[in-house]
Amino acid sequence: MVKKTHKDSGGGPARGARPPLCMDQPAGYRFVNLFLLTFFLLYGSLHAYFFLKVRAAFAPGPAVQAALAALLFFGLIAPIVVRAAERFGLELLVKVVAWTGYIWMAVLFLFFATGLLIDLYRLVISLAGLALRREVAGFLPTARMLFLIPCALAVGVSCYGLFEARHLRTERVVVRSAKLPRTMERLRIVQISDVHVGVLVRQGRLAAILRKVAEASPDLIVATGDLVDGQLDSMAEAAAQFREIRPRYGKFAVTGNHEFYAGLDDAVEFIRQAGFTLLRQEMTAVAGVIDLAGVDDPTIRPFGPRGGLSDRDVLSGAAGRSGRFAILLKHQPYVEADAPGAFDLMLSGHTHQGQIFPFSLLTSRFFAYHTGDYRLAKGALLHVSRGTGTWGPPIRFLSPPEITVIDLFPG
Repeated sequence: MVKKTHKDSGGGPARGARPPLCMDQPAGYRFVNLFLLTFFLLYGSLHAYFFLKVRAAFAPGPAVQAALAALLFFGLIAPIVVRAAERFGLELLVKVVAWTGYIWMAVLFLFFATGLLIDLYRLVISLAGLALRREVAGFLPTARMLFLIPCALAVGVSCYGLFEARHLRTERVVVRSAKLPRTMERLRIVQISDVHVGVLVRQGRLAAILRKVAEASPDLIVATGDLVDGQLDSMAEAAAQFREIRPRYGKFAVTGNHEFYAGLDDAVEFIRQAGFTLLRQEMTAVAGVIDLAGVDDPTIRPFGPRGGLSDRDVLSGAAGRSGRFAILLKHQPYVEADAPGAFDLMLSGHTHQGQIFPFSLLTSRFFAYHTGDYRLAKGALLHVSRGTGTWGPPIRFLSPPEITVIDLFPG
């Protein structure tokens, strides 16, 4: 029996260290290079669209066009500038470029989405005029309006999105299971996911997240990937903030794809310094009541320890035969066909529910399990978190961040 309600709101010891996976493996570099190439081709296309809209709306002279092109080029390479400045420890430059560059990313995406919709309207009206042999010029927006309308909407939504990204919600899941001892009153798990601790999510913003986690009074905290983002050279303060929360049954984490992008050696070290036990293709018993399994993200899994194991292999170890309630932590919400039944509850994230609408319309096409609760085969349950932080733009729109409170009861 599962109940879910929505509520709006304004560690354990480390395991034995494993050899860290290095980023210098050729396959890893090929993956990152392909990702970057695809990203900058798409992102560059959005900049070209914006440039053409400005030119059509205002017909600026060559000097203004050159200046605009230079600004747009800076907007395009801002993510690279942020990473390079991080490597050289240029903290002020990192913050300035990250805030301006990533907010611009959100504004540009929203401008493109809105502009494309208005372009489609213009095309439909024009075709209707041709088909009906009617004059429709009065129904068509001017070139200037084709720029100003999406620009105003993009800026307005982005301003609201800055607020929504900090309006952390608590999602509640109640699970009752006969596998839990009748003598147990309640076991409370708090899930965080996709925090993306880095340039934009740290200090005050991270403190607000952890304050919300602490207020839930968890017995156990789990982090389902992408805990970190970017360079990790100056993250000691963030690790100390995490260490201040010490639930009685500890804190556990799994890797996400951004642990790979940040550099897995450093990411693993940060996770352990933050007081989390990192589960990599392994299972552990918690309080003698549940079995908790964690698997690496697919980005990392081929290179990691015991990477060839399926989810069911991980879950069917000695602890998996105990008959206890089993929980699987997995960053991306892909359910292997034979895994349900080996676990009772799976906790994932990664999708961000698109983070900024209408991007969610695309992500929902890629992920069969996009956000919220899903009943799987053999009575298993999957919860996909919208994410606790933000990736890239510090903005959310129609996808508020969440922490998830899971209460386990016998019955």
